[in-house]
Amino acid sequence: MDKVEVVVAHAERATLRVGDVFLKVDADRTRLDAEVEAMSLAPVPTPRILWRKPTVLALAALAGTTLGRLGGPSTGSPAAWAAAGAAMRKLHDAPLPPRQGRAGRSVVALTAELDAECEALVTNGVLPADLVTRNRRVAEAALRPWTPAFTHGDLQIAHVFLDGDEVTGVIDWSEAGQGDALYDLATFTLGHEEHLDDVLAGYGADIDRDVIQAWWSLRSLLAVRWLAEHGFDPFAPGCEVDVLRSRM
Repeated sequence: MDKVEVVVAHAERATLRVGDVFLKVDADRTRLDAEVEAMSLAPVPTPRILWRKPTVLALAALAGTTLGRLGGPSTGSPAAWAAAGAAMRKLHDAPLPPRQGRAGRSVVALTAELDAECEALVTNGVLPADLVTRNRRVAEAALRPWTPAFTHGDLQIAHVFLDGDEVTGVIDWSEAGQGDALYDLATFTLGHEEHLDDVLAGYGADIDRDVIQAWWSLRSLLAVRWLAEHGFDPFAPGCEVDVLRSRM
């Protein structure tokens, strides 16, 4: 009999694996609606939908493995990382989906959120003031006008599966929608800066690396408290706090 594996679980959503089936349970059915819609529109491989209930989505497992995870060792050849970059470029060049995604927050809203979070990090003693201040300055480069693209919105390396040097599928589309393409590139290379050149080689476009680095700082600053409050450890080696320290 297949065992039930808890892939990820917190107060908002959970993902379980039973054999070759993944069950996504989400308290907010609109996130599942967004995920199903995005997978139907994305020009890259996605998991096959087996069935759907209001707050549960059943997906078939993908072939291959991921390139690793944040805080863990990365795997795969330079060609595999480049293939992931090429898949991102294909997604970003696709016709825009109807929804605004997580990567599509306005500069005004994002700036206000970032400033409030930086103040909370310092006031509550979560991070040293100099670390927050330095990374807030680095993050400024991401707060600029951008051309909307079809973005995944949570493109961690754990969400991209490859078989050898071929992308077999991309999972977790609940944050997808119109947004800043460089947010996806930064999320994918967060904590794995050594593979940025390979990803950009596959992406095939002239990218402002200062903006990528800015998104590393911005995304990490916004994530630290949320992660700690939902049972994750942003202070673990190689994770968000180490990313912030690397900007010092």
